[in-house]
Amino acid sequence: MTAEIQGLLFADPDTATGVRFRRTPLSHGAWVDVAPGWAGDPDTVFARMVEGVDWRAERRVMYDRTVAVPRLTRYFRADETWPDPALRAWCAQLSAHYADELGEPFTTAGCCYYRDGRDSVAWHGDTFGRGASHDTMVAIVSLGDQRRLSLRPRGGGRSLSFAMGHGDLVVMGGSCQRTWEHAVLKTAQHVGPRISVQFRPAGVA
Repeated sequence: MTAEIQGLLFADPDTATGVRFRRTPLSHGAWVDVAPGWAGDPDTVFARMVEGVDWRAERRVMYDRTVAVPRLTRYFRADETWPDPALRAWCAQLSAHYADELGEPFTTAGCCYYRDGRDSVAWHGDTFGRGASHDTMVAIVSLGDQRRLSLRPRGGGRSLSFAMGHGDLVVMGGSCQRTWEHAVLKTAQHVGPRISVQFRPAGVA
């Protein structure tokens, strides 16, 4: 069963945007912050990224065959040119907002392009790198049509669901990457394209 969860605690508003963050504590020291409408000018950024990013169609080996990854991707390192100046501004704002909790800045931008409801990302945690053994954060800015971020405890348990709309921010923190899994599941509903931008600290992937 999946339940849509309303935030339980209200964190301080973002000093740059004035948007209030809604925090939902999870088990094992994990938590999720949701800030609806956090990203400024999402229409312009979405349009620029659809046309301006050199999106890549990846293929991966699964069991005994090679399959297409069901979304387009592009990863931007800290030393690369990012596709829109808004991404650098968002990264700096998030680094400032979470400076006391995270203790380091966000430095990379991973981008995913979900073309329709058939595009998805399977259950996983960002456990390549320091996320496998240390508390960290992954901040996701959502652009385009609404999709849902589903989370479930590793080892089994009730799953949770958070709506991610145009310009919304979702941040997974604490032990979330190693004690919980998250996914954007396929949907039979008619949905248009969506871009997610994931900001991570160095060494977290």
